[in-house]
Amino acid sequence: MFYGLNKFFKNLLPKQLFYRGLLIVATPIIILQITITIVFFDSLWIKTNKGMTRALVAEIKTFINAYENEDTNKEFIISLFKENLDININYKNNVEVPEHKDTRWFSPIDRTLRRELKSNYFNYWFDTTSYKKFVDLKITYDNGHFEFLIPKDRLTSSSARIFVFWITLPALLVISVAMIFLKNQTRPIIKLAEASEKFGKGEDIGEFTPSGALEIRKAGYEFDKMRKRIKRHLKQRSEMLSGISHDLRTPLTRIKLQLAFINDKKISNELSEDVDEMEKMLNEYLQFAKTGAEERTETFDICDLINAIYLKYKNTDIKFNYNDKILIQGRKELLKRCFNNFIENSIKNAKKIQINAKKIRKNIVIDIEDDGPGIPKKEYDNVFKPFYKIDKSRSVSKSSVGLGLSISSDIIKAHGGKINLDKSKMGGLKVTVILPF
Repeated sequence: MFYGLNKFFKNLLPKQLFYRGLLIVATPIIILQITITIVFFDSLWIKTNKGMTRALVAEIKTFINAYENEDTNKEFIISLFKENLDININYKNNVEVPEHKDTRWFSPIDRTLRRELKSNYFNYWFDTTSYKKFVDLKITYDNGHFEFLIPKDRLTSSSARIFVFWITLPALLVISVAMIFLKNQTRPIIKLAEASEKFGKGEDIGEFTPSGALEIRKAGYEFDKMRKRIKRHLKQRSEMLSGISHDLRTPLTRIKLQLAFINDKKISNELSEDVDEMEKMLNEYLQFAKTGAEERTETFDICDLINAIYLKYKNTDIKFNYNDKILIQGRKELLKRCFNNFIENSIKNAKKIQINAKKIRKNIVIDIEDDGPGIPKKEYDNVFKPFYKIDKSRSVSKSSVGLGLSISSDIIKAHGGKINLDKSKMGGLKVTVILPF
């Protein structure tokens, strides 16, 4: 049960650090303000209003008692109450008091006035909203009723508005300062996250300068050190494979020249094929080493890219279905090489190929299906390993060194996507590429 409640409250909390920090700062302030406000209204404002209303009702009761006295000058006492107590009184004979309805239950003025009038057994009617500065009160007397126009400041204290203003303004000021401070503290974290994302996709982020609090700067310095180590490692790998390829090209060129002087053409052709295969292997090694190429990120339509690839083959058995343009940010040439590899593999092993592109939420999903022999399910993970071949005896495998799918996987992962393999409805292999946009 506690785990369920814990998960429920976690889902309610904001996900971003800025809003979580703001919640930590703002919640105690808001709770404190609410507590002070409730205490103020309960212990001071409501009790003050109650005392003022009780005093007013007592004055009205005094007026009615004095008015009932036969020796009292009626006009004089009405004038006295108007001059000294600022209460306008008018007697309306033979006019009944309207039936009073208990409305505006949420108003403290109405509730307190209603309670005091009932406790004194008056038949009353009042209105606190028709006049801005006055309360209209009617009380039954003999065959008619008294109409009292009472200033509202006789019933309520104006200090409540001032109190609310002064208690709200500092709270808003403190929360505003906290928002500015938290924004400045979270900006370096966002900057570090963006730099990590770009570097993870193989983009050149230039010199990274850490900023912010000590802990954030330390994380930034460590990230920069790691970035430089990885770049140095990739550069060494690329230079090593480039050097090996360059050193091997020279003897291969000499072998080619010597093969040209061999009289037995059959042997010469067989050896030439082996030399060509070795050259192709060297080229694939170089391409594998340069997967994280220097190419810059750009925005382009991936459907146009795939369309250009499959039209290049001029094969009527390849079908490409898409509804609309799908724009993506990425390295165009690398993705072109990736999809070209998938389509080329399908052409080698199948007759009919179906390509579908669509948007699902914030992802682009591209399915490439064929009617070929497919791949055993147990080999789905292995085919993405460098230099791995499912069947080394296949004639097709002789023209490949097993780096194509490995390079394609690296390219898709560098763009924040993933590749899934499955059984195609056409009977062959289904390659699903998912890329964020």
